[in-house]
Amino acid sequence: MGETIQGWLQAVGIRTRMRAMERGAFMTAWREKKLHGVVLTISGVSGNAATRLESFVTRNGAFAYGALPEVDDLFRRQARELDKKKREALLHQIQRILHDQVVQAPVYHLGFPIGVGPRVDDIMATAIPGFYMSPYEDLKLRRP
Repeated sequence: MGETIQGWLQAVGIRTRMRAMERGAFMTAWREKKLHGVVLTISGVSGNAATRLESFVTRNGAFAYGALPEVDDLFRRQARELDKKKREALLHQIQRILHDQVVQAPVYHLGFPIGVGPRVDDIMATAIPGFYMSPYEDLKLRRP
């Protein structure tokens, strides 16, 4: 996998050097901001948009290597906002800024195969709108 990603980056002019690390050492180095250049990460942060953004794009985020002042300001405002719709609008504004400023670049997207067949009644493929992976615990089978 790593060589493929490295090849993709080289194809668009980004020269990289692969360095494999043990998970604990990687997480410590990442949190302590000792990793530089292209850092391939996968996040399993759960929660809502605010909790997912905080670690990666705010000034005090554990895994942020910098932040935009306007994003920090909007993040603080949304944290104090009690109106759900206004808070949602502020979070959308943060996401729009991050997208427009190209703060992060997706290199690849994990693909999780799901099974379909005569025994599957409902794969819950649209259980989470816009999310391609349905929770396996929600899979429903037909009775034989």
